[in-house]
Amino acid sequence: MMQRYVCIHAHFYQPPRENPWLEDIEVQDSAYPYHDWNERVTSECYAPNSASRLIDGEKRITDIVNNYSRISFNFGPTLLSWMEKFAPEVYRAVLEADRLSMQWRSGHGNAIAQVYNHIIMPLASRRDKITQVIWGIRDFEHRFRRPPEGMWLAETAVDLETLNILAEHGIKFTILAPRQAARTRKAGAGKWKDVGGGSIDPAMPYICRLPSRRKIAIFFYDGPISQAVAFEKLLNRGEDFANRLLTGFSDLRNWPQMLHIATDGETYGHHHRFGDMALAYALDYIESKGLAVLTNYGEYLEKHPPAYEVQIFENSSWSCVHGIERWRNDCGCNSGGHAGWTQQWRGPLRDSLNWLRDTLLTKYEIRSRQYLKNPWKARDEYIEVILDRSQETIEGYFARHAKKSLSDNDKITVLKLLEVQRHAMLMFTSCGWFFDELSGLETVQVIQYAGRAIQLSENIFQDNIENTFLQKLSSAKSNIREHENGAVIYKKFVKPAMIDLKKVAAHFAVSSIFEKYTDESSIFCYTVRKEDFRKVNAGKIQLAVGNITVSSRITRESERIGFGVLHLGDHAVNGGVRTYDGEERFRSMKDKIIKTFERGAFADIVRLIDKYFGMNTYSLMHLFRDQQRKILNLLISETLKDVRDTYSGIYENNRILMGFLKNEAGVTVPDEFSAAAKFALNYEIRRDFEGERIDVDGLMALTEELKRWNISIDATDIEFIARHKIESLFDALHENPKDLSLLLRIQNVLEMLKVFPVELNYWQVQNVYFNLAKTVCIEFLEKAAKGDKDAGKWVAAFKYIGEMLYFHIDL
Repeated sequence: MMQRYVCIHAHFYQPPRENPWLEDIEVQDSAYPYHDWNERVTSECYAPNSASRLIDGEKRITDIVNNYSRISFNFGPTLLSWMEKFAPEVYRAVLEADRLSMQWRSGHGNAIAQVYNHIIMPLASRRDKITQVIWGIRDFEHRFRRPPEGMWLAETAVDLETLNILAEHGIKFTILAPRQAARTRKAGAGKWKDVGGGSIDPAMPYICRLPSRRKIAIFFYDGPISQAVAFEKLLNRGEDFANRLLTGFSDLRNWPQMLHIATDGETYGHHHRFGDMALAYALDYIESKGLAVLTNYGEYLEKHPPAYEVQIFENSSWSCVHGIERWRNDCGCNSGGHAGWTQQWRGPLRDSLNWLRDTLLTKYEIRSRQYLKNPWKARDEYIEVILDRSQETIEGYFARHAKKSLSDNDKITVLKLLEVQRHAMLMFTSCGWFFDELSGLETVQVIQYAGRAIQLSENIFQDNIENTFLQKLSSAKSNIREHENGAVIYKKFVKPAMIDLKKVAAHFAVSSIFEKYTDESSIFCYTVRKEDFRKVNAGKIQLAVGNITVSSRITRESERIGFGVLHLGDHAVNGGVRTYDGEERFRSMKDKIIKTFERGAFADIVRLIDKYFGMNTYSLMHLFRDQQRKILNLLISETLKDVRDTYSGIYENNRILMGFLKNEAGVTVPDEFSAAAKFALNYEIRRDFEGERIDVDGLMALTEELKRWNISIDATDIEFIARHKIESLFDALHENPKDLSLLLRIQNVLEMLKVFPVELNYWQVQNVYFNLAKTVCIEFLEKAAKGDKDAGKWVAAFKYIGEMLYFHIDL
């Protein structure tokens, strides 16, 4: 029997969610209890795949493996950028997996690159296609420390120009859906065979010869099996998954065939819970039983070069049966569930953004030629600055690309021009067209990128392109009557989100009432330096006045800004900012406001703020969302405490009466009492887990109280809190693994959690335990074997903890 190979490709990607003005993701309530959807999907998918469980027939963990080291994968560069900052352990596991795979796969890494920000390449301009490929390659090289062999095309959307650009930049292969293949033939000879409708044999690579005389290899994944993985619950059982994969082989083939599939990576854990474990099991099952050899595309391509040529259907993709119409027309492809809705807005939205892109390109080329040797090469290499915003990198960039010595103001102008171009590409991120409604989050996000590009451009050129853009955007009609059209949506959701240096100063000024800032502070992608700051109190009433320098770490522009802000208690905050207009005028303003405050003439201070700062006045409503949430929670904390005390008091004062009504009189406990009990008991449970030490006996008693009154626990909230508490205990054990008292305390807590009415996610603590079992435990086993009683106690407790964490223990 000829050699059989298996390759599973996972496309890991999230829509960019960063606020275009802050370069960070603000809190997203729909992702609760997580901060945002990136964090949530990481917890459900990206992290589990970095340490996935292999289990036995009794559902006990026998091993923990890094799935990324055994599959082919790509991560969107914008997602990896977020992960590097906010999920560094997972990020390192991804990079390590590629390094290991190079050792196991003949020097070929599992990771492949992706076009930078997931634009539909056939709908992009040639210049944007080139930049997307270059940025994708450079980002990959920066992270994985090697050139990529393959590149993933967003939605596998393809045309010959895109393939030529890939080949021109050294990309050896890409992956397409079977229905994107049109004709095949034996390489260099023979008659073309029609393979339309997905009938191409996916078990080998094909060479695509391009009009430029370049060539690129294409792998067409197995469509039916890929569909089954994504949509047919194939991941419910790992053995079923493995067996379904094996059906892709055929004894009729007389070459070393490769069964390969491709799906969204989020399938393995986010879309299908525990999908990562099904993946891990299937790979182990196939490999351990010798049913096939695991490989990746680069290794297989080297060992088995294409023997057949292919011609593709241009302007095709994997997620739209109409080609690429989903990203420019009302083709009928949508998410479903909204009867009567249309996607007629897609065409006008793309037309509006195309006009904006072309307008901005012309402006960029004309102005940047004043400063740069080659504007397009400079744009292509701007990825170096995006990856490292340090002063050293920026200076090196200008040293290579500037045609003359540039002043600081010139450099700021060039950086703004380049940022206009960056956002003009981000606004074509495919997710903006994928879903059903113009006012949806993903579509508003791409319109926000357009807003940021417009703001920067108007700042440079002092013109007004926004009005023309809005006229065009108004042709895109919303399905929701109140949102009307794209222009209304822009005014509702984009204009209020726009930020300039004064708004950053206002954020600092208002939040300085509640936060203690250092002399130099970071506020998202801005740096704020105190030049003069004074804060005075009169009971609960507070005043802050001063001046600061606000600098953007993206464009390097800065401004010195004066401010004054008055807090009258609760949410009543009134503040103002203005451009600093000299020491004398600032000192006069500052002295007058402070003297008025010390006289207790607070109403006069409000009038003075209006006088000095005019229209640039702000309140808590103008804070950036995370800080606003934090401060509002602080402001209502006393009120919430009173409410909690009231509910707890109602429960405590009536607990005996409730028992009499239920047990003696057989009367249904009034809803008012039950509501108070539910709130009070859940609050006490949260407080116990948030305390310095977990009161195991107290939690057991509270659990019994819940049962007594047949009250449900706030499972999502309490699981999140309890999980992080037990994780902190295991982190402490990882730091000090020889602490027997800590080990016994963890044992005690886990015993309690076995009967606790919430199922905890033990993923993180299992990882710590597994690591300790492979390292520290060996030392204690040796000591226990020599008669060390304390070591024996440690081993016994450690083994018992492993059993409670669902490990198959064989120490």
